[in-house]
Amino acid sequence: MEQMSFFTETPILAEPLAARLRPKDLDEYIGQEHLLGEGKVLKKLIESDQISSMIFWGPPGVGKTTLARIIANRTKARFIDFSAVTSGIKEIRDVMKEAEENRFAGVRTIVFVDEIHRFNKAQQDAFLPFVEKGSITLIGATTENPSFELNNALLSRCRVFVLHSLTTDDMVKLINNALKDRRGFGSQKISITDDDIYVIAGYANGDARAALSALEMVVTNSDMQRDGSITVTRDIIEQCISKKSLLYDKNGEEHYNLISALHKSVRNSDPDAAVYWLARMLEAGEDPIYIARRVTRMASEDIGLADTHALPLAIAAFEACRLIGMPECSVHLTEAVVYMSLAPKSNAMEVAYNEAKADAVTMLAEPVPLQIRNAPTKLMSDLDYGKGYMYAHDYEDKLTTLKCLPDSLEGREYYRPAGEGEEERFKKRLEYIKDWKRSHEASDGAES
Repeated sequence: MEQMSFFTETPILAEPLAARLRPKDLDEYIGQEHLLGEGKVLKKLIESDQISSMIFWGPPGVGKTTLARIIANRTKARFIDFSAVTSGIKEIRDVMKEAEENRFAGVRTIVFVDEIHRFNKAQQDAFLPFVEKGSITLIGATTENPSFELNNALLSRCRVFVLHSLTTDDMVKLINNALKDRRGFGSQKISITDDDIYVIAGYANGDARAALSALEMVVTNSDMQRDGSITVTRDIIEQCISKKSLLYDKNGEEHYNLISALHKSVRNSDPDAAVYWLARMLEAGEDPIYIARRVTRMASEDIGLADTHALPLAIAAFEACRLIGMPECSVHLTEAVVYMSLAPKSNAMEVAYNEAKADAVTMLAEPVPLQIRNAPTKLMSDLDYGKGYMYAHDYEDKLTTLKCLPDSLEGREYYRPAGEGEEERFKKRLEYIKDWKRSHEASDGAES
């Protein structure tokens, strides 16, 4: 709906930008490629019109409601938007009665329930008979884990799809679309740099509504030039979204300086510095998933087998960031970087791989020793594939003198444990294995 100002011919759009730009079809929908990419399961279900009741689980602003509306449009079903915050048993029964009448008239009904986790057991149970007999297709949206928040009976009749926070690249695409689309600012001349678009995208932390609301506020508060164009400045952006100059371009030097500072603080066992640099990055709008990926690298590059809990904890933090996003996941990343900072350090994994890599790229033609090749055919067996192989589990010590490196690399050592933390145990085990092999190779040689 549009209305005209007394003083301008420019229409004043009553709806917020996010509402005006709500995608109407999958072609306009941004994000959730793991579900809606070419050949992915949810896209197939929508395109083949085989939609059944489902739950969309994901953080705010990732397109749960929009996706439900798209499904309703594609399937030509009647769409009923139902709020778990304002509706009770009576409203549910009224809607179910209407859906039942529609079913007999040959009209499908999709009931979309936002924040379905807010319904109590009795309210959730009220949907069950209508879901079971197909009076409605229920699509619920929740930011909470449905395993804990939904009745088992209802959950068992719904397929759960996990929606992820939008990536920064998704957000940049979203903002650029808003600047070009005539439903947004496409009819106006907006001057804004790529860096500033990234700043707004980073501020939103995967929430499309937040990104579009911030863009709308920034454009509205920017100065209009004599020719009617609008120039967006960094100062206006910082005023509108309460972010200071610590915001930085993901491709710029400061981006790499800060992640380097975080990594080196962890490596140097300085948790205070690590948490500070972490906060600098997150408050600057950095993608928490990017930081989480780097933390998993730290867990193996700088800790490795010195603490075998480091990598699982880093992966857990990564999953927490992926599932709930900012600002909640800041505490998970803090836990991870503090743990990595305090863990015993070993770079044995990094050194082992780099040394093996150096040999691998210069010796790509080295043949696999015959004794460790498989022999699935008679010809291979006749060519001595697998001849002399020793199955370790058949031996008392579970150890053999079998040679597994190419002859040209015999005796090469890549993994040299530092002996810190838990790696002391691995170091002793490796020393035992090597001593065992040396002694048995010597005795085998003496016997021959």
